[in-house]
Amino acid sequence: MNPNPAEPVARPVLQLVGVRKIFSDVPAVDGIDLDIREGEFLTIVGPSGSGKTTLLRMLAGLERPSEGNITLRGVLMNDVPPDRRPTCLVFQSLALFPHKSVGENIEFPLKVRKMPPAERKARALELLRMVRLPEGYYGRNVTRCSGGERQRVALARAFAYDPDVLFFDEPLSALDYKLKKILEKELKELHRESGKTFVYITHSLEEAMVMSDRIAVMQSGRIAQIGTPDEIYGRPTNRFVAEFFGEVNVLDIHREAGGWAAAETGRLAVDPAADRFGETAALVVRPEAMRFVGEAASAENVLSGEVRNRYSLGSRIQYRVHAAQRTFLVEAPAGGTAPTGATVRIGWDAADAIVVAR
Repeated sequence: MNPNPAEPVARPVLQLVGVRKIFSDVPAVDGIDLDIREGEFLTIVGPSGSGKTTLLRMLAGLERPSEGNITLRGVLMNDVPPDRRPTCLVFQSLALFPHKSVGENIEFPLKVRKMPPAERKARALELLRMVRLPEGYYGRNVTRCSGGERQRVALARAFAYDPDVLFFDEPLSALDYKLKKILEKELKELHRESGKTFVYITHSLEEAMVMSDRIAVMQSGRIAQIGTPDEIYGRPTNRFVAEFFGEVNVLDIHREAGGWAAAETGRLAVDPAADRFGETAALVVRPEAMRFVGEAASAENVLSGEVRNRYSLGSRIQYRVHAAQRTFLVEAPAGGTAPTGATVRIGWDAADAIVVAR
């Protein structure tokens, strides 16, 4: 049900029902039910071997599901070859034609459709502008372009197909950090301007957080959680998602008379919502939710420890604090004065932590 009737939910363009892919009796994708919404930017993340690339290959038509159905606008796609689908896949390798010019690469799908040469060139120049490349690049050999420029050419060629859905297989992974940050923002802008549906695979959690409308986190061939970046980061549903999405402090907690406790710390102040997990759960405290507790300050949960190391992260500093026979990560604004070797107190309130299933 739509929680806000004034805001209609976008209808799904792609639907997966009970999708499995089995290789040598081992399921790489194991029962996926997923609606991909019209016009959204959906990013699929997960560790190596979680099934995300196999899932993308099935969506793009490069693999056939062993079980289940994939439909696009209500039409069954299971046996439809990639070149007969209104979709396009941008490979990690980009797969540009090295012997052709930028313009010839972009025009390739238009030439296949037998579009007249003048119309092809006009469309190619329009797409160059869309991906922020000067028109003068039209005649340049693609091998004379930088990595970022080749990425833009690949995007322009993908848009030349005029697909309903664009799939991306880690397209920014080979680029340097600064260029990657630029293209992350440009891809997000391109998505907004085009109105197309983007389905994106990446190992980079930062890419997923910056660009996505929704993120699907895969674990052992299944979707462990799907939601907005804020939901995935702030309200993970289990320990795997919490630990996968950034550095965290995790304590295994158990119920005891009158409350909750961890083996390392003893009794803890825990959100009452933890009661829904029964006898055991995991308590997740992100480093930025931890704080140093001075003599005049207080927190509901306080531990004494020693600063073992500190790392500059630009606008903040991350501290590794040894307390209660384990290491805790604490982040504080840059300019902090807790030196390595200092004895400190660290703490957090019950509301600062997230309780998840183990």
